[in-house]
Amino acid sequence: MKLIPNTIFARLFALVVMALVVSHVMTFLLIFKFFERDFPPPHMRPPAGEMAAADMGRHRPPPPMWEIGGYTLPPLPPGLWIGLIVQFITLTATAWFGARFLARPMQQVAHASAQLANNLYSVPMKEQGPDEARQTAHVFNHMQYKVRAQIEERERFLAAVSHDLRTPLTRMKLRIENLGENYAKQKLRDDIGEMANMLDATMSYLRERVSTEALQLLDVQALIEVMVEDGSAHGDKVSMTGHAEPLFTKPMALRRCLSNLLENALRYGHEAVISLHDSKDVLLIEVRDRGPGIPPEKMDAVLEPFVRLDGSRNKTLGGVGLGLSIAREAALQCDGHLTLRNADDGGLIASIAIKR
Repeated sequence: MKLIPNTIFARLFALVVMALVVSHVMTFLLIFKFFERDFPPPHMRPPAGEMAAADMGRHRPPPPMWEIGGYTLPPLPPGLWIGLIVQFITLTATAWFGARFLARPMQQVAHASAQLANNLYSVPMKEQGPDEARQTAHVFNHMQYKVRAQIEERERFLAAVSHDLRTPLTRMKLRIENLGENYAKQKLRDDIGEMANMLDATMSYLRERVSTEALQLLDVQALIEVMVEDGSAHGDKVSMTGHAEPLFTKPMALRRCLSNLLENALRYGHEAVISLHDSKDVLLIEVRDRGPGIPPEKMDAVLEPFVRLDGSRNKTLGGVGLGLSIAREAALQCDGHLTLRNADDGGLIASIAIKR
């Protein structure tokens, strides 16, 4: 058992006691430094006649009296004012240092939480300091371990489900090939293809929500140039304008975000134009198409999972309603924000604002 417990209370108590001792010592030093006293003591003084001769006319007038509301009050000793001022200054400084001392563990927890939000495999908190701070760090580290274990288990589950669902789809695809060519066979092919696409999109969306990718310095402009070249090589109408400096982000998440936005623009607008607008604090990436756009009242709805529009964006063009949802989740993983708006001259503009 510790003689002096290592707690915040014990440390603050010691700090206050130290402040009081220092304030009293400083008060005594100032009083004896700037205010003279009559020495020697009364019982050691010479007779009155000799004392009067020694004074040499140094008689001091009586101190002024205070009159308040008709009452005469004696003046406060000068040393009392000095003591109050010194104690006030000392306790103010003590409160300031004490506030910083109390805030330090909370700042460490806030910093560790921010790192955990960006990287699930961030370095655990150091379990040091007073008992309360060590206990908080221990609980936080245990929480980080449990969350990481649950997400890893979920990723394994998603991989197993994806594999188990693909197996019967593959068997169905092989079996219908043994059927004669007819309308029903083609419809079965289309249904199996749609189910496979839904499975891929759903797995991609779920993986995006549990992404554990770490931040890296990425040349965003080079990444987009490669994506534009790949799209052009496949015959897609894709172009890029603007310039961007490298920034710290999650490369795979940003690539998934841009890929889904490009796919969405090419499916509904048959053309995609990527514009880069770089600044000191924010990188803005805009993907524009030449399609019919989206009704303003449905802008927020299309960002939700499994939402497809039956009007301006025709349902027959395919998709399962997860492209924009995946793009939004990927943008959040990059510490960014995805917004949609209709262009004045037609088409949809998807904007990704990423903090630097």
